[in-house]
Amino acid sequence: MGYVTSLFARKIVAAAGGGVDAAAMLASVGITPDDPWNAGRMVSAERYYDMLEKIAEQIDVTDLPLRTGASMRLDEYGALGLAFKAATTLGASYARVERYARLWTSVVEYELRPEAGGTLFILHREGERRLGMRLSNEATLASAVSIARQVSPVPLAPVEVLVRHPAPRSITAHEDWFGCPVRFGADLDAIFYDNETLARPNILGDEGISKYLAKHLDAEMAEITQEPALVLQAKTAIAQALSEGAPKMAEIARSLGLSARSFHRRLSKHGVNFQSLTEETRRDLAEGLLRDESHSLAEIAFLTGFSEQSAFTRAFKRWVGTTPASYRKDLTHR
Repeated sequence: MGYVTSLFARKIVAAAGGGVDAAAMLASVGITPDDPWNAGRMVSAERYYDMLEKIAEQIDVTDLPLRTGASMRLDEYGALGLAFKAATTLGASYARVERYARLWTSVVEYELRPEAGGTLFILHREGERRLGMRLSNEATLASAVSIARQVSPVPLAPVEVLVRHPAPRSITAHEDWFGCPVRFGADLDAIFYDNETLARPNILGDEGISKYLAKHLDAEMAEITQEPALVLQAKTAIAQALSEGAPKMAEIARSLGLSARSFHRRLSKHGVNFQSLTEETRRDLAEGLLRDESHSLAEIAFLTGFSEQSAFTRAFKRWVGTTPASYRKDLTHR
């Protein structure tokens, strides 16, 4: 399952303003408003796209990705944000993103590709180009320009912005915000900068700090690649334990051969906590079981750790926005 940093979800909900129920939107991706803002806390990419599509049902989202990008602040991006700021040039800043973006997301890769007169900063994201993904891509491109402006000593605008999906009804807001032509229906999602812009020194660039942060980021990346199975193992153990009721962290940790403290610490390194992981597992399991009509709703409630079907129905409606019965009915019409 792909993930993105919860920072993106929080920022886009905040940018949506009073037109949406912020608490409900955040809850749909497993976040509560009182949770601390932590770029290392991850949410499901698919649920993030679902959330964006729910927002689009309630407000005009034409310029929402731009407002989201404008609200991004490097200091909120954790160590990678600091590394972007400390790099000596904008080109070096984007090279940090190209190398370490896995710390923010598992569904996007970035590429710096030299072209005549400049370089393309390319966003690669696989999958169905549903509305949620399209909005996410636009917000990502806007965010990439926003953080570049925060390190530039002079006003900054790309040469051109490329977007693969079709244009909205109006692109005036996009071209005004980016300060350059925005070409929808392109072959790539990318930002094109001239060589002079990428070579310009950053206002807070520091070679020594940059090298120090690179070592820190290398260590974080190593932790991700060394323990990619921990979250999956934990979800499997949780799913197996749910028929006995809501599992306790100490019990799941013991089943994995870990102390509760060590289990909590290692989950935190992956940007998740036990409560959100249990909630995510329950939802994934419920959605899978609802596709199998041999299971009654009462059985699914039991298998997902609920003592009563009514409690399961309330939780499922909070997760998905509809009841289990309606969700199953909708599946049969797809």
